[in-house]
Amino acid sequence: MPSTAALAVTSAVFGLMIGSFLNVVVHRVPAGQSLSRPRSACPGCSEPIAAYDNIPLVSWLLLRGRCRHCRQAISVRYPLVEAGTAALFVGVGLRYGWSWTTPAVDTFLAGLLALACVDLERYLLPRRIVYTTGALSGGLLVVASAATGSWGHLEVGAACAAVAFGLFWALNRANPRWLGFGDVRLAAMIGLVLGWLGTDYALVGFLVANLAGVVVAGALMASGRMSRSTPMPYGVFLAAGSVVTVLAGGPLTQLLATHPI
Repeated sequence: MPSTAALAVTSAVFGLMIGSFLNVVVHRVPAGQSLSRPRSACPGCSEPIAAYDNIPLVSWLLLRGRCRHCRQAISVRYPLVEAGTAALFVGVGLRYGWSWTTPAVDTFLAGLLALACVDLERYLLPRRIVYTTGALSGGLLVVASAATGSWGHLEVGAACAAVAFGLFWALNRANPRWLGFGDVRLAAMIGLVLGWLGTDYALVGFLVANLAGVVVAGALMASGRMSRSTPMPYGVFLAAGSVVTVLAGGPLTQLLATHPI
């Protein structure tokens, strides 16, 4: 079995590459553009980005965050998404090791990161990203279940997905301003993956998401930067709750078991 260091390095490199692709997803999917054509180009001068200027994280640092040709600033989101994806993949690797669970969880968190970025920028959770992430994560969970014989996990995940979809659908039907239908779709995907890890993981994930939302909204309203009518990118909090639970679900579920709400 490869060492922990090798796992961390492999996860980081793979995460940087996937993070670079996620930047394309975040930029193009909301605009309805193709992910493969045309080649990436500077939005300021439309000059295609050369391969040596498209190395994840490294190129942004070497260019000091500016286009080589027109010197227009390149958004800091690009290196942050790349570094963030690498950090998530390293965390998943260290948490789950060289297991069948790791590819499904990596895919899940990568999709959540892309969705959180889009929701933060546009208050939108594109179906194209949700469905693709859900299908890939679900397919990898099927592979993991088949490889390990843990079909019960898949059944629990499907049940959690159905319950989450039903509850969020009811909230959306009661008042769409409370909850958009994109959040309903996202809740089902989260229920599937966290439920596969355990029903307590699904419970903790949604609990952490809502607690984070309440704390952040309360702080913003207290500071006068937000009112009750200000929209909130709820998908960001659902993603954050899922990330925390995936990486620290064991201690959190134990805490919940010993200190029930």
